[in-house]
Amino acid sequence: METLVRKRYLDKFSILKDKNFIKVATGVRRCGKSTLMLQFQELLRSENANISILSINMDMPEFRFLAEKNWKEIYDYILENSNPNQTNYVFIDEVQNIPEFEKLLEGLYVHPNIDLYVTGSNAFLLSSELATLLTGRSFEINVLPFSFSEYLEFTEKQTNPHRAFAEYIRTGGFPEAVRLSSEGNYFATEYLQTVFRNIYRNDISKRHTIYGEESYQEVVNFLIDSVGSPVSAGNISKVLTANKKRIDNKTVSKYIDTLVESYLFYKVNRYDVKGKQHLMTQEKYYLVDLGFRTAILGKEQTSDAGRLLENIVYLELIRRNNQVWIGKVKNLEVDFIVRNTDGLTQYIQVSQTVQDKVTLERELKPLNAISDHFEKLLITMDYDTGTFNGIKKINAIDWLLNY
Repeated sequence: METLVRKRYLDKFSILKDKNFIKVATGVRRCGKSTLMLQFQELLRSENANISILSINMDMPEFRFLAEKNWKEIYDYILENSNPNQTNYVFIDEVQNIPEFEKLLEGLYVHPNIDLYVTGSNAFLLSSELATLLTGRSFEINVLPFSFSEYLEFTEKQTNPHRAFAEYIRTGGFPEAVRLSSEGNYFATEYLQTVFRNIYRNDISKRHTIYGEESYQEVVNFLIDSVGSPVSAGNISKVLTANKKRIDNKTVSKYIDTLVESYLFYKVNRYDVKGKQHLMTQEKYYLVDLGFRTAILGKEQTSDAGRLLENIVYLELIRRNNQVWIGKVKNLEVDFIVRNTDGLTQYIQVSQTVQDKVTLERELKPLNAISDHFEKLLITMDYDTGTFNGIKKINAIDWLLNY
């Protein structure tokens, strides 16, 4: 398998090229941020053979001498290796590993001959501290593991997408896990377990006080097992305590925050459609990649198939640059309220199958309770499609690949 050109992200970087922003590629470790940056550098060189590019990756042997230097020394090194007579495209991998990295970025940002691109694996560093210091100066592009369409292209399995979809749910979209899965699921599973341990060691335990690794793992397992279900720190605490794994809700809440900060989970808040207000309770958490579910829980993918499909739909919605909420209509729930880049709203229900009449009525009921005229979709794995009182029923794979 060759490296996949991730055109959707490259197009974003091309649009932002030479714009007065620090371009920040964020996302979970090993999702392909560094490869993406290399691809963009190749694209720049193909457009201009004389372009000036400086790429710094502390993991590469030729740059390890910078690892113990302070931000000013790294700043001076970059200027010394830049061309004063043209724009220099500077790339820094995992910038949060540089002490006082904010000062480095601020100094490079104001330099007239530097167009700056950085990657990072911690949402708190790049969304909170950086946003405060460089308000209006940074543009964040969140990178995810392979989408289903990317998975098909990478594995060349486009001829039988329905069979490939079951493999995608099991293996997930981490590029190296997909590559290893061709040698057997064991290798992909071992790799994903290693990735999780590295995230815990480098992005979580180094920054936060973890009172007990065992209890932390219980929270991780609970969230993975609950994707697509409303959860709260209080409920998790009660369940774990009842199972003789005592942990208070404040600790659970802190642990959840660390998982969101490291891009392992995405938090989705609730929105009251009738009352037109955001609600701060019973949010949902979606896993960045379902391969972790197999690797960490070892569960069969046939269990909870509907909620796993919902997880995949959510990730695809944010890949498409949508804003996403969970919908509440009186005492009913709409899986997703979506607002696209044009400001248009869409309502989406997700179900593995609605062949049973009772299930179909249950899934349609929340959408029928919404009186406005925005588009309403029912996404399922059923092959048949149709329209019910203006609600479009479409196949999930068709939606993922074509809609």
